[in-house]
Formats: sequence, structure tokens, C-alpha cells
Amino acid sequence: MKRRNLIIAAVGLVLVGIPVVWWLASPLFIQEAVDEDFPFEVPSSEEIQAMSPAEAESTLLEIMQQVEDAPLADEQMEALEDSMMEMAAKMPDHEMAEELPASSTEWVVAAQGAFRDFDSFHKGTGTATIFQLGDQRVLRFENFEVTNGPDLHVLLVENVDASGRSDMGEFVDLGSLKGNVGNQNYEIPVDVDLANFNGVMIYCVPFHVIFATAPLN
Repeated sequence: MKRRNLIIAAVGLVLVGIPVVWWLASPLFIQEAVDEDFPFEVPSSEEIQAMSPAEAESTLLEIMQQVEDAPLADEQMEALEDSMMEMAAKMPDHEMAEELPASSTEWVVAAQGAFRDFDSFHKGTGTATIFQLGDQRVLRFENFEVTNGPDLHVLLVENVDASGRSDMGEFVDLGSLKGNVGNQNYEIPVDVDLANFNGVMIYCVPFHVIFATAPLN
């Protein structure tokens, strides 16, 4: 009887152990492929080309809001990037015409540089100048124009020759780009040490894409 009970117990352990071993080991050799669609409709290239500038801007802003509400995986964001940039290229220009802040004394030029294209699609022209008056510093764009895009920001960067976020080094975000065309000003916080930065970058935050750069001298 004792031997029979031992055999029954051993069989029970085996029957319980097999599922446990399978559950622990199966992820090592079983792959589960996933190919999800976007949780919203993405227009085709043909549909984008048929859009008016206003329609492209409206569609782009709607998709950005949907992405913000339900963030996508990195692979999905990469797949969406081309469509987003294609719509951004059709967006109407947003023009600015700001004057340098008035002062009873003269602003002096602390640094200056010319904008340059980042690549054949993302283009920028004009000058970036840092004006200083006492502790007050203002970054000013003049005769400025850059390819329009979603959620563009103005950055002071340590490495203006960076190819992307991973190698731009230290940076300071001066806020959203006010317009992709025209003269505009950006206040530089008093605690920013300009010696740490060698250029200005126009940067697309949601897709981590550089649109234009301006080395400062």
C-alpha cells in the first residue's frame, strides 16, 4: 500500500510539474507575432496630396491629439512619421513679425549664426542672433523660414551638428516655435550659461526630428 501511495504521489507531482515547467519555459522558444493597425485612420499618400493646406493642417492636428490621448509604440510612431511629415509639408505658413524689445540703451550682439538645412526635406534659412542687455538675453530670428511641421520647438544645444536626440548633448528648450516664417524673439532664462551651447536647433518634439540648425559664433 505504501509503495502504491508513493507511485500515486509521484504521478501527481509529474502531472502538476509538467504545466509549470511548460509555463516557465515556453516563452523561450514560442514567438507571438503582433501586427496591430493604428487605433485611428491614417490617410494614404494619395489622400494627403489631394488635401488643401487647411485640410492637411486640421488632419495633422487631429492625429497628434489622438496620439497624445493614446501613445503609440516606437515602431508605430516610426511608421506614422512619413505621413505626418507629408501633411506637415502642406501646412500653411505661420508668419511672425516681432520687433526686438524696446530699450533706452543699446542691445549688444552676444552670438550669431545662419540657419542651414538639416536634410533635403527639412530646410531652414535666416539668421539667429543672441542679443544681450545686462542680464537680459533674447534669441532673435530674422529673415527666418523653416519647413513647417508638428510641434516644432526652439532649442539651444550643446552639439549643433547632432544627427538626432541621442547626440545633441545638453540642451535648453526655449518653447514652441511661434511661426515657421518671419522675425521672432525668444527669451533666454538668466540661469542659462551660454558657454555650454554652440547652436540653435528647430526640433520636432513628437518625432524627434531636426528641421534646421544654426551654429552660433
